[in-house]
Amino acid sequence: MISNVVTEGINGIPKIPGDKSISHRSIIIPSISNGVCEINNILKSDDVLRTLNALKSMGVNIQENKNKIIIQGKGLNSLNRANGEIYLGNSGTSARLLTGLLSSQKFKSILTGDKSLSSRPMQRIADPLSKMNAKIITTKGSLPLTIEGSNLKAVNFDLEIPSAQIKSGLLLAALNTKGQTNITENKVTRDHTEVMLQSFGANIEINKIGSKKNIKIIGQKELIGKNIDVPNDLSSSSFFIVSALINKNSKIILKNINNNPTRNGIILALKKMGAKINLTNNRINNNENICDIEVRSSELHGCELGPEFADLMIDEYPILSIAASFANSPSVFRGLKELRVKESDRLKLILLNLQNCGVNCKSENNDLFIFPSNKYQIKNNLIQTDFDHRIAMAFCIMGSKLGPLNIKDSDSINTSFPTFKNEFKNLGGNIF
Repeated sequence: MISNVVTEGINGIPKIPGDKSISHRSIIIPSISNGVCEINNILKSDDVLRTLNALKSMGVNIQENKNKIIIQGKGLNSLNRANGEIYLGNSGTSARLLTGLLSSQKFKSILTGDKSLSSRPMQRIADPLSKMNAKIITTKGSLPLTIEGSNLKAVNFDLEIPSAQIKSGLLLAALNTKGQTNITENKVTRDHTEVMLQSFGANIEINKIGSKKNIKIIGQKELIGKNIDVPNDLSSSSFFIVSALINKNSKIILKNINNNPTRNGIILALKKMGAKINLTNNRINNNENICDIEVRSSELHGCELGPEFADLMIDEYPILSIAASFANSPSVFRGLKELRVKESDRLKLILLNLQNCGVNCKSENNDLFIFPSNKYQIKNNLIQTDFDHRIAMAFCIMGSKLGPLNIKDSDSINTSFPTFKNEFKNLGGNIF
């Protein structure tokens, strides 16, 4: 896919897909609840469909009716052994959440994935689950992964790695475990799992003490199904937000966007850089903060972000690095270690591709330094993505200002935003 220069600005009201994180949970949690759940606006991307098909393979009745997904839940112990391995493609969320869910079931499961997913660390979820007596065998710390479902014991966790996926895997395991499981979170991570579990009637208590959060969950209480309206995805919106900011004569309005305070760092960071971003129509739906966002072309300033920002926006650093490349002063983004264990080594790819686009940048001790210029000379217009959807979309936006850029493995975008190309073209983006 080629991304080329935009000449007349980015304008319009794009259709943003449903939130990816909430979509995964909107399949898993209703599947182990009692009753019929109707899910509206679910993201139908490759990753989310991996979760949906996994639950179907374990006997959950999931039907599609127009724009709704209808799930007939039958309770915590209603899952059946899949007929064969459960293939999860490139979805790390599916892998880690399902590992937790399946560790307390009464059957054996084998999780597999594509080449990219099979290189990602799974010991980080297997090790804490093993403290609950989960029986998990990884392949050199990664997929394929075998889970021997068993009776687990409730324990206390002090999370060493700030990861919503690890936390969610432990919560899903604790749901079907007798006794009280305590999870202490030392750094903020997205809280969609605990928010949804509260709304489904789980015996869960959340207490915040300063920067820490303690979650207490008493297992083996059946969940009561309820309908879910999935808000639109802020992470997907961020690509269009930055494209409007850096291209002249631009104005976009984004509707029904999830503005959860555990993951809105991209908005805070861009405002710190001087972005003209206005949040309106703030409201709450299914215990999630929702808003509309208006964005206009802006003169951006460089900024320094400490490692605490990485807790709120680790997925958005690829597109934030594009914004920083067109600011009027340098930027420093600190504490990006987790970027190295996402769908790719994102820190490596950000540096490589920015340098190929002529941007002066460097990394020291997992800190990213970007020194913008008024004029860039492309050294190599082939963008390496390692099949990472966020790298691909970020450098599509780079191409809209700098192009033409040839985005390698652009099909990876289907894992989170299947309509990205068409929506960007409708706004005035030049992609072919």
